[in-house]
Parts: sequence; C-alpha cells; structure tokens
Amino acid sequence: MYSGCGGADLGLINAGFDVIWANDIDMDGCETYSKNIGDIICGDIRKIPTPKNLKADVLVAGFPCQPFSNAGKRLGLDDTRGNLYEETFRFIKATNPEIVIYENVRGFLSFKNEKGKKLIDIISSELTTKFGYKVNYYLLNLSHFGVPQNRIRVVLIATKGNSAINDLLPDLITDEDLSIKATLRGLKKSTPNQTELMKLNPQALHFGAMIPEGGSWKSIPYELLPLRWKKIRDDMPKYHYPNFFKRYTRNDVSGTITAAFKPENAAVWHPTEPRIFSVREIARIQTFPDDFIFYGKNVKSKYQQIGNAIPPLFMERLGKNLIMYLNQETIKKGKNTFQFHNEININKPLTLEYAF
Repeated sequence: MYSGCGGADLGLINAGFDVIWANDIDMDGCETYSKNIGDIICGDIRKIPTPKNLKADVLVAGFPCQPFSNAGKRLGLDDTRGNLYEETFRFIKATNPEIVIYENVRGFLSFKNEKGKKLIDIISSELTTKFGYKVNYYLLNLSHFGVPQNRIRVVLIATKGNSAINDLLPDLITDEDLSIKATLRGLKKSTPNQTELMKLNPQALHFGAMIPEGGSWKSIPYELLPLRWKKIRDDMPKYHYPNFFKRYTRNDVSGTITAAFKPENAAVWHPTEPRIFSVREIARIQTFPDDFIFYGKNVKSKYQQIGNAIPPLFMERLGKNLIMYLNQETIKKGKNTFQFHNEININKPLTLEYAF
C-alpha cells in the first residue's frame, strides 16, 4: 500500500518476495513503478475496493509522511493524508498477513489525535487488540544498515508468530564505505537520469556557487548576503540556528534525501561541482540501481518520487530476515547487532543510543 515508485517493493523482490498487489495515487510514481516492476493500481486508496480472496504473507504500508514531517507543514491528523493509516486496517482484515510493516518519519512518533493520544499508540493498540499482532517499533538511522545517508525513520513491525521479533532487523553494517564519493563512483552522462537536474531560481544558483565543499550559507561573507539572510544571521537563536544551503564534503555520508528537494532545507549541492545532485545521483543515495529508470511529467516529480521512497537496500536486507521468519528458520545474527530488552513497551519506541 502507498507503493510510490516502488522502493520497498523492489527491495522485497530482491529478497525473494513476489508482489501480488500494489497501489499509489501519484500518476508519475505509478508510471515509474509499472515500467520497472509491474502492475500497480493507480488511484485513491479510499476509493479502491478491498481485494477479495487475496492472502498476503507481508503487508507494507509507507503511507504519506508529509503530515508528520519536519520538511512539510506538520499538520498531522488535520491533513487528510494523516488519516490514511486507517485504510491499512481494511486491507489487513482482508489479506490476513503474517507480518505488517509501517515506515514513516520521526515526527510520526509525536503526533496526537484530538483526545491527546499518540497516533503510534492508536495504531499499535489496533494491531494488537483487533488483529492479534505483537508490535514493536523502532527509531532507526538507516545508514547503520548500509543506506548511504543519515535517514532517520520509524519502522513498525507487527507479527503473529512467537519468534523473537527483534531478530527481524538486519545486522548492523560497519565495513562499507557510505561516503558520497563512493556512492556516486562510476557515474557517466550516459547513465539513465544522470543529466536531469531540477531547475533552481537564479538567486539559489548564484549563492550556491559561492559555497565551498563542506560549507553552507554561513560561508558566504555577510556583506554579500541578501537582506533576508542578514536578518537571520543577526539573530541566529531566533531562527534556531538554520544551516540551509549546506554542501557536504565528498567524504561525508549524505543527509536525508527528501521529496522537498530545496537548498533551503536539504543538502542538495554536489560536493565538488557547481550544481545540485542529479536525479540519478539521489537515486544512488536512495540505493536504487542504475537500471531502475524514473519517469514522470517533469524532473521535479522524479526528485519527489525518490525522496518519498523507502530505500530498496534496507527493505532487501530486512526482507531476507522476514523470509527466514516465515519459513520458521533460525535467523542468524552477526556480531554487529542491536541488543534489546526482552519485554518491550509499545508506548516507548526503541531508540539506539549510537544511532545519530
């Protein structure tokens, strides 16, 4: 559900799953999905009938994160998209999956309904009391699982079995080079989507070109700043010490790739070239393979598709453990694993002290 361009599905396919049903409302995302993965029902989930006689092992729902995201307006449940999680219960009832996975932004943990109850607790309670699942949720930095960006996400996993649910998370990855330099190595102009760049306004291009590798707007001399930026620089605490127009070094791990691909709130600049990242470059950072081609009405749409996606690599590594769980096999864990308490309070997310 809420498949977008297919990041989660691609990862699960690579792990060994078959996709038996997929949906999204975004026409461009559906085009990308259909040309790379296969059939998808394009339309508003609220208007799509519940599938009949469809049994699923796993149901994945990455419902829209914008109502809960710092990159959005944070309207939460006041945004009609903030209630789309309710549609998942209809599909869970119909398909009776052994495992349910929700993925969302960190802000998802803090939003409450009109009665002051946290949304994450509402969902956990529904899955537990109505459907009989065991529920855990985690606040994870996906870079610890091999994704080359510091992407903080909430991952909720609900299971019906008695296996140790915490073992489902992939091992920590500690021996891979996740730098921007390593991630973008070998790209050519002939690589699909590599020459596609979102157009920025002349002012953004002007000031972006002035920022050195590893710098930000703070690297620009005060006298050259536009008036609006001077006001911010004059009272940094008032504006919560913003760090927009950031340019990472080539040896850094990228920040979060977002759908709002704007220099004001995301590090969109190429470390060493006077431009922003291309469509293919951010697809690499999101762990899409080069033969996964993005389609859509314009370049901006392609950036949004990628930013909204669940990184395929994380879902592939998670998916391999899910298959062993479904086959009742012992999940072998390496030395680099997270250690959790046996008893988990679903009202308190499991955060990792070295995750940030």
